[in-house]
Amino acid sequence: MSTYRSQWLDDELDALREMTRDFFQKEVVPNIDKFIEQHHVDRDLWNKAGELGLLCMSIPEEYGGGGGTFAHEAVFIEEQARSGDTAWGASLHNGIVAHYLLSYGTEEQKKHWLPKMATGEIVGAIAMTEPGTGSDLQNVKSKAIKDGDEYVVNGSKTFITNGAQADLIIVVVKTDTSEAANGISLVLVEADRPGFRRGRVLDKVGQKGQDTAELYFEDVRIPTSNLLGTAEGLGFIQLMQQLPQERLIIAVGGVAGMESALAQTVAYTKDRQAFGKPIFNFQNTKFKLAEVATETKIARVFVDDCVARHLKGELDIPTVAMAKWWITERAMSVASECLQLFGGYGYMTEYPIARMWTDARVQMIYAGTNEIMKEIISRSL
Repeated sequence: MSTYRSQWLDDELDALREMTRDFFQKEVVPNIDKFIEQHHVDRDLWNKAGELGLLCMSIPEEYGGGGGTFAHEAVFIEEQARSGDTAWGASLHNGIVAHYLLSYGTEEQKKHWLPKMATGEIVGAIAMTEPGTGSDLQNVKSKAIKDGDEYVVNGSKTFITNGAQADLIIVVVKTDTSEAANGISLVLVEADRPGFRRGRVLDKVGQKGQDTAELYFEDVRIPTSNLLGTAEGLGFIQLMQQLPQERLIIAVGGVAGMESALAQTVAYTKDRQAFGKPIFNFQNTKFKLAEVATETKIARVFVDDCVARHLKGELDIPTVAMAKWWITERAMSVASECLQLFGGYGYMTEYPIARMWTDARVQMIYAGTNEIMKEIISRSL
């Protein structure tokens, strides 16, 4: 057995892992089928996590957070992946939405929203993608036009994680429709404002428990103080600065999923009998698992290096793009190879490997498609 240990771990994070694992085993794992059936997690899951201090762990204590680092979020992401849950959009709430507020919000915005996000009173979402624009964020059509001391927001968004439960949405809009990147801003829209409407929860191939939704903004009036940042037109820069952490979050979850798939498949093949002996004893099984184990170890070492560099503020955009595309493609490949070794049972949704296979596919698409990742990498060559 390997004695490898991630270099960014310490005793505090080990204790956090144990608590987080217990939380998922108690509050999430028994309810996975229910979450899938209802297409969202129970709303009080957010509050229970907030009570334990599992939300916004990397946000400073002065804003109600845990005062930790990305390492704390990484432990949470790993344990969620190992639990088999893809319904709960907590990593987006914790590691993405909260950090947009922390990085660009006014002091008033941070003190008002972040403590409520840390307790679970408020669920956060970020609305980038539109029906006609995927990764091409410069061409969003949603608008926030200034009218006195208010913005009037119009537009629609789709594929929005936490969309059905979000209380606060960071919306990518054009505040200057004559500009491309320079006309983009981020604004905060509360879900109880007149003119805001949620569409359907989308029927996806995988991650069926996640409340991915359509959102509509029809003459939604927000105060100009809901602009995120010191001035209009900074939205594209803000997105480019924060997307690397989002992509690292996906890579961290991807490698933890690979490790879980490998462990489950090794256990199954050693237990399952065929032709009078365990499936594991067949040369093809051993060779396939050897390949999966090797890819998983390479992925783990790569992601750990990225996490360590990110904690030092040294992780560059091309490297995290490499991690995002390579890990997500390997995660899909590993899930497929492992599913094959389960035989017909691998295609049954009652076996976690089947859901891992379908859930993994979207990782190659969101937070910028893998084709966009390769474009980013190529620019650095």
